[in-house]
Amino acid sequence: MAQSKLAENRHLHHEYFSAVFDAPEAARSARPGQFIHLRIDCRKDRILRRPFSICDTDPAAGTLTIVYKVVGAGTEALSRLAPGTVCDLLAPLGTPFSPPGEEIVPVAVAGGYGAAATFMLTRGPRRGMLLIGARSRRDLLLTENYAAAGWEVGVATDDGSEGVKGNVLALLDEPARRFPGRRFFFYGCGPKPMLFALAGELRRRGWDGELSVDQAMCCGVGACFACVVKINDPSSESGWRYARSCVEGPVFPLDRIHLGK
Repeated sequence: MAQSKLAENRHLHHEYFSAVFDAPEAARSARPGQFIHLRIDCRKDRILRRPFSICDTDPAAGTLTIVYKVVGAGTEALSRLAPGTVCDLLAPLGTPFSPPGEEIVPVAVAGGYGAAATFMLTRGPRRGMLLIGARSRRDLLLTENYAAAGWEVGVATDDGSEGVKGNVLALLDEPARRFPGRRFFFYGCGPKPMLFALAGELRRRGWDGELSVDQAMCCGVGACFACVVKINDPSSESGWRYARSCVEGPVFPLDRIHLGK
């Protein structure tokens, strides 16, 4: 637990915001795919923290950035916090993404603001590609940031307002087109239906990767078992078991993603 000053809190577009915290230790140790657990004192009867993916860090400046969408009382209260507000956060938490192997092109597959959880992959040594899907162009996030980091960007929107009309799975052939002859490792984050569809398609094609699969959290440190998700486990009699997404995840290897009921 640490007290962290809110350095910046700005509106990006539509219902999306970014918040920057002074958090030197977390900024030095955070890895792609990890998250913070933030207490927002909007109401005294709302004591649970909120998890937010770590979008970026600046170890030299000692800052950590999250991107969030206003969806309820907690995030609305967060959007109204002024710079200088001292916040209580736990960070970094969770299992991070693995770095891609030698000569492997990293491919981030994101649904909406899932792009925030994969953005730190752009800080790695190799150029990669973002495949992002959203309901419309106003729900697209960080595409310019990925491009500025030297990554290729492919876009799909449900309404066709930008990029390919359809969901993000329609873009899975794009990496091979833009990086001919290369091998890929996929990193996914987004709504569960999209992630499960992605897992099934990647397996069908024989491709490897990791997905960030989380659940609503209470404690964030593995004590309460409120955030469990099903993962494959050959040692279990049923072939699967429950895993705490806050400590064993949120990142799981593709072959651990349980697609059954």
